[in-house]
Amino acid sequence: MLEKPCIQSRGFRNIVENGVVTGFQIKVRLLYYRGLWLSQIRNTSLSVDGVKFSDDQITWIVNGKAYPQTDLKSLSNVHWGINDKAIIVVEQSNGLSTGYHNVEFDLKFSSSYFPPTVETLLSGPIHTRTLLLV
Repeated sequence: MLEKPCIQSRGFRNIVENGVVTGFQIKVRLLYYRGLWLSQIRNTSLSVDGVKFSDDQITWIVNGKAYPQTDLKSLSNVHWGINDKAIIVVEQSNGLSTGYHNVEFDLKFSSSYFPPTVETLLSGPIHTRTLLLV
């Protein structure tokens, strides 16, 4: 079930591989009524507690498949639907500490019926949410 905010509270956790914490993940939902092809995504940014993460640290999981954020522009055959959560995975040794964290997520995208000069108008405000990592 989707929550109303873009940043979902469920799914915020550290990622453990072979007993080692390698990063963390958040889940986000799309607030645009049509869904998006991943190639329509123009800019995204993610920061936690004021620390901004680079594109090469971020991987998107959409429809169960992983895509590096640096490859999104070329993925014109992958659709992110309005009823689907995307999982944003961030590589960061030791992940995040337990407790509350301030998460900011910004998503800018183009639309097929607007010229490129107005595509930033399609982006809403930066999404913020305080999440608890247990």
